[in-house]
Amino acid sequence: MNIYVNANARCDGDGSKERPFKRINEAAKIAQPGDVVLVMPGIYREYVDPKNGGTNEARITYRSTEPLGAVITGAEEVKCWKPYQDDVWVARIDNGVFDDYNPYTTMVYGDWYFAKDDRHTGCVYLNDKAMYEALTLEECIRGEIYKPSWEQAWSVYKWYTEQDGNETLLYANFQGKNPNQEKVEINVRRECFMPQSEHIDNITFSGFKVEKAATTWAPPAAYQDGMVGPHWAYGWIIEDCEISNSKCCGISLGKYYDEENDHYFTTKHVKSPTQMERDAVCRGQYHGWLKEAIGSHIVRRCNIHDCQQTGIVGRMGCVFSVIEDNHIHHINNMMELGGAEISGIKLHAAIDVVIRRNHIHHSTMGVWLDWEAQGARISQNLLHDNHVPENSVPLEGGMESQDIFIEVGHGPTLIDNNIMLSRYGVRLATEGVALVHNFIAGSLTVIGAGVNFTVDGREQRRYTPYHIRHRTEVAGMMTILHGDNRFYNNIFVQHYPVTNTEPKETPYFQEVGTHVWDEFPTYEEWIEGFEMDVKKPDMHKLAKYHFSYLPVWAKGNVYFNGAKAWKKETGHLVDEKNYVTVELEEKDGRYTLKTNVYQLLKEFRDGIITSDILGKAFEPEQRFENPDGSAIIFNSDFFGNHRGIWTVPGPLAFDEAADSMQKDSFELIM
Repeated sequence: MNIYVNANARCDGDGSKERPFKRINEAAKIAQPGDVVLVMPGIYREYVDPKNGGTNEARITYRSTEPLGAVITGAEEVKCWKPYQDDVWVARIDNGVFDDYNPYTTMVYGDWYFAKDDRHTGCVYLNDKAMYEALTLEECIRGEIYKPSWEQAWSVYKWYTEQDGNETLLYANFQGKNPNQEKVEINVRRECFMPQSEHIDNITFSGFKVEKAATTWAPPAAYQDGMVGPHWAYGWIIEDCEISNSKCCGISLGKYYDEENDHYFTTKHVKSPTQMERDAVCRGQYHGWLKEAIGSHIVRRCNIHDCQQTGIVGRMGCVFSVIEDNHIHHINNMMELGGAEISGIKLHAAIDVVIRRNHIHHSTMGVWLDWEAQGARISQNLLHDNHVPENSVPLEGGMESQDIFIEVGHGPTLIDNNIMLSRYGVRLATEGVALVHNFIAGSLTVIGAGVNFTVDGREQRRYTPYHIRHRTEVAGMMTILHGDNRFYNNIFVQHYPVTNTEPKETPYFQEVGTHVWDEFPTYEEWIEGFEMDVKKPDMHKLAKYHFSYLPVWAKGNVYFNGAKAWKKETGHLVDEKNYVTVELEEKDGRYTLKTNVYQLLKEFRDGIITSDILGKAFEPEQRFENPDGSAIIFNSDFFGNHRGIWTVPGPLAFDEAADSMQKDSFELIM
């Protein structure tokens, strides 16, 4: 059955084509499996709480009849501004408009939040652009540049809030503009389209524009809200949407709500946040965390931007999902928020998650897979400008930048056929990762570090779960030994100048190449210590090997502009004579990669990489393979083109007969 919604209808209807509902939430109360909710163009200032889910055979679909024509917003327009002082105006808002959630008394804070807890979940928007929160009325009046911002010219537009009885007072510096003649809105609602109940399954959400909600900080051991999301459910499809201006997260593929575990460290103090991570995983089984019941979502072809924590967040609820063909950009650029949960995509327990063909740029981080990335694959993505602009200063409590960060997982995690052009390429405080056929212009950092803590001189190891292969059930826990990494057929280019001498164990190491693993063993060196020909092993003798670095494999990589190879690598190319140029050009939203690197490769070739060559990640004893357990043959490139019977390093394949390796310009369809 079709159910119709039209914000411009004359009066409330019954959902028929002749008498449509005025609000989407009215349709969400009655929609049943197989129904399609057709939403006409218009602005819908409401929170939609779907009451029913679909089935595998009969989904419930919510569709904007005109692409991006239906706008669901968490904001309300304000036209009651009065002059206060200089360029500052004031508006009085009755607190009744906020119902039981006032964003102007609710702070952004919680577990793993490192910045000062002095920012509210509310915001003021001038012509669809978020203004900066001032901490005092005097700061608001001064309207000075906020130096951590990535867009400092805009940061002089300020707002400030305080309470006066039953009213919220909002002061805003509009820099000479009359707010009653501009489009000025404020956050009112916490979410836009997200069920309060769990297990509202099999919903398709298609073609909407969603914006301006007062979402809260979403760490992994807490309820994670976003402007859009399934809460704790199975089989959602979020497609062809524009998601923007969330105070914290745009889309949430997050976890269950558990009152006993919610922000446990922040509220109760007595257990470490790392311990509460382990608790959240184990308690997840009680909350129905099974492959058949949770996850398997699809997020595709969405434009996600200007959110201040993440574009997409997920903890456990993201398992078995596909995130593809999205444009994710300008995340956390205001730099008002800081903590360990900020990235274009930030997922915990990315079990069998596929992240492919996304364009991620101008974000504090590109992709961050934290804890239990097992069977995850990051493939065919373009990542660039995910680093702090030169004129910005670091935020106290803010996160470091890189294209991809894999943290405290046992793998297998696969990173293949990506173009990574930011100053810092891949941060690996983890093990069990394979990098295959990537173009990497930035450094590899935090090698052999970033995992354990030292407290009062004692090392506190961060034991992390691993899982039954292609399942959610916990198979065991182990600290991160580091290593167990593979590097095949990558191109490493020292594109950025080395301006400091930070050690490789830090996030700020600047030298490009696999040489950061020089002290790690080959497989042959590692296995020799276990005396495999001895019938009865000596537990005490072998103990040091059980806790030593795991081996590294590398072959077929090429290194330019001073990038350095692992000293034990064979079958590679280090070019110390020629200089590689790299430029990403944007015109009318289309991107072209200009580089002479393929002209310089000349006759260098290597074989086709397969799952059998990559082998198994050590701790879970799981192959680098597809989610269905089938083998991967890396015979397709960044565009999906076939590589043929030979291959050159990097993400692009060529027709040797057509001499296409003489090209120096490649249009990237993003």
